[in-house]
Amino acid sequence: MHSLSARLLVLTVLFVMLAEVLIFVPSFARFRHDYLTDRTASAYLAILALDATPDGVVSDALKRQLLENAGALAISARRGDMRLTLAADALPTVGASFDLRDASPLALIADAFSLLTADRDRVVRVVEAMEGPINAEIEVVIEERPLFNALVDFGGRIFILSLVISVITAGLVFLALQWLLVRPMQRITESMVSFRANPEDAGGVIAPSLRGDEIGVAERELARMQNGLRQALQQKEHLAALGTAVAKINHDLKGILSRAILVVDNLAASEDPEVKRIAPTLISSIDRAIAMCGQTLNYVGADQPTVTWARFSLSDLIGELRQETPDSVALQSDIPDGLTIQADRDQIYRTLSNLIQNAVEAGADRIDLVSRHTQDALMLEVADNGPGLPPRALKNLFKPFKGSAKAGGTGLGLAIAREMMRGHGGDLSLKQTGADGSRFCITLPDRADV
Repeated sequence: MHSLSARLLVLTVLFVMLAEVLIFVPSFARFRHDYLTDRTASAYLAILALDATPDGVVSDALKRQLLENAGALAISARRGDMRLTLAADALPTVGASFDLRDASPLALIADAFSLLTADRDRVVRVVEAMEGPINAEIEVVIEERPLFNALVDFGGRIFILSLVISVITAGLVFLALQWLLVRPMQRITESMVSFRANPEDAGGVIAPSLRGDEIGVAERELARMQNGLRQALQQKEHLAALGTAVAKINHDLKGILSRAILVVDNLAASEDPEVKRIAPTLISSIDRAIAMCGQTLNYVGADQPTVTWARFSLSDLIGELRQETPDSVALQSDIPDGLTIQADRDQIYRTLSNLIQNAVEAGADRIDLVSRHTQDALMLEVADNGPGLPPRALKNLFKPFKGSAKAGGTGLGLAIAREMMRGHGGDLSLKQTGADGSRFCITLPDRADV
């Protein structure tokens, strides 16, 4: 009973049996009504035979024959003031009377089921209006046991027929559901289990059918999801292997560049004018290469940046950033002098420094820092008047090794900055970019002391 197939089979049988019960109840009442109507019709024929006699009297033998053919103990017909009667010599007491002339469907159903609990040897009187050669009101007195036996026999046949119909219907529905629903669902389930056990195995990916219904849609979507997960896992493995290799290469390269810069420092002390001219450029290039190696090592080898919470003055931090900003760039700030925030000072500094440096390298000569409070957050906006981000950088913004706006860049700066802000429970986002400049927004939750 734990499988879907078994439950569907049992439910189908139960529902068909319920439908048969709903059909059986009126059928049971209709059978009783027809039985009584047949008795009154037979009684009407007996009355017609009695009415055909000259004086309305028949012999005892003919009377018994007419009553026996009608299945009645007594028959009475009333037409106006005239009454015709056929009756046995000794009549038992009538236990109940039923009038078929104005009986409602509910009354017929109630009368039919009352028979199941009534006395089996009860004698009842049935009244019906008949039309024909003579229009008369027919009353018939009959024994109820034959009616009871007929009803029980009818109910048994209906039950057996209902059971057979239920089994056949349930079997057909079961086979249809098995083919249309259960087997496809089992196939989807088996594919999911197989894929979970070994997601790298291409054989575990379900082959979707050509069905156009919901099952077909589920199969195709599952296949897309499984293929997407396989590609993501493969890419993750490749990136992990690449990250390990890059980390080793960068570590060795950083050592080589560090030794190279010592040599260049010695060259800078030379008196040769040409050496003095090219030494600063060479030192600057090596410094950038070392910084790039450091960024790559930090991104590849580090997990989520650890936040060291502290309360500090944001205006003091802006003052330090202003000292590092070139004199040709105007760094404007409307941040109040007394504003303090609870965050990691070094990470906030690195994030703002990265945004300012990117703006300067893009050609901006004015950078504005704006702060504003919302109900539960502090917003820091960094706006510049540069040329805006190029489409290539905009498409891959915040993606490492893809989102750089300058040639030779790694795109790690913004990726690391956003990761640090998300580590604070906030975010870093681009609000606007275009020919009149770009505007980034840092969102920091308004936190109490941690």
